[in-house]
Amino acid sequence: QLSLLRVTARRLCSTSRSSVDSAEMKKFQLLAHKWWDEEGEYSALHSMNDIRVPFIRDTLLSMSSNYHLGSPLAGVKVLDVGCGGGLLSEPLGRLGASVTGIDPLEANIRTADQHKSFDPVLAERIQYKPSSLEEIVEESMETFDVIVASEVVEHVADLGLFIECCSRVLKPGGSLFITTINKTQLSYVLGIVVAEKLLGIVPSGTHEWEKFVPPEELEHLLESNGFAVKAVQGMLYNPLWGSWSWVGSRSINYAVHAVKARGQPSPGGGLQELQQPSAGAAV
Repeated sequence: QLSLLRVTARRLCSTSRSSVDSAEMKKFQLLAHKWWDEEGEYSALHSMNDIRVPFIRDTLLSMSSNYHLGSPLAGVKVLDVGCGGGLLSEPLGRLGASVTGIDPLEANIRTADQHKSFDPVLAERIQYKPSSLEEIVEESMETFDVIVASEVVEHVADLGLFIECCSRVLKPGGSLFITTINKTQLSYVLGIVVAEKLLGIVPSGTHEWEKFVPPEELEHLLESNGFAVKAVQGMLYNPLWGSWSWVGSRSINYAVHAVKARGQPSPGGGLQELQQPSAGAAV
């Protein structure tokens, strides 16, 4: 049965199709050395950790009877897709998770590897690979307890393929966390005109409004790939304070938590003692 799954995954997530957008890669190549400048181009992503890390942590803890004081995510295998310089991989590693960070840009992986090397604990808990998601599917079938794709899906070339491959590498009952940008007039004005062109919060040309993803579209893709969507929560960035907060409106940024439907139980490790999934995050 496992060999059949691998053949299916190879066909569906074939490397002849790719979720990687080469034009997007060229944009991020120029900034690969700037990931850890907290006042630089990625400052908004640094401050996003203040809400996205607790969102991931608290949601997972609400679903598990395993509790490791001091290392709440001990034993949890996390895949950070589009990890960049490791801005999200590192705090998840500090919470005890075993993190694999992948990014198609080798320059990003070099930056991430260099930064984690300063902390011996992280060096043991995190491994980085220069790879796209579809390139690891065959070797990673139902391997991970958790996938995070934060500020990634608005940059991929084939969103359907991307979600398909997420489903393949996630264990049954596993969690997928996504943060992204809605496709609205307001997101165009604030996300591109104001953030990029007027305030320079992110580099000009970082985003293309046509690739922004409405939550309804994302939910449909997730459900058609065997996920149950548990939470869709609005997020708002305040450029004056450089901080993020949870809001009722999803018209600009939003976060999604989805759980892969259970099939045959996956062997070993991580969040295998999950209770009935819930959206009980601190939002």
